[in-house]
Amino acid sequence: MGTPKLSAPELTIALGTLPQWSREGDAITRTVKAPSFLDGIALVRKVAAAAEAADHHPDIDIRWRTLRFVLSTHSEGGLTALDTAMAHTIDELVDKSF
Repeated sequence: MGTPKLSAPELTIALGTLPQWSREGDAITRTVKAPSFLDGIALVRKVAAAAEAADHHPDIDIRWRTLRFVLSTHSEGGLTALDTAMAHTIDELVDKSF
């Protein structure tokens, strides 16, 4: 059995702690503008390492200096605690990187 989907109240509380993230259907997203292309790639590498360690991987879109992270637990068909935990990890890595 996987990680259960967050209930509507749980999701509201979790998103209250993630002000840089927005809900888009069954996912949460955050867009980050890096100071340079290479700074953005360095951040993606850090996020990739954290995602591997957590065994929970975001979708990442790279457009020059603009990075878009999308989180959803596909196996559960929606948002779980894995997504909000990874969102917090991404926020910490962004704060340390720029």
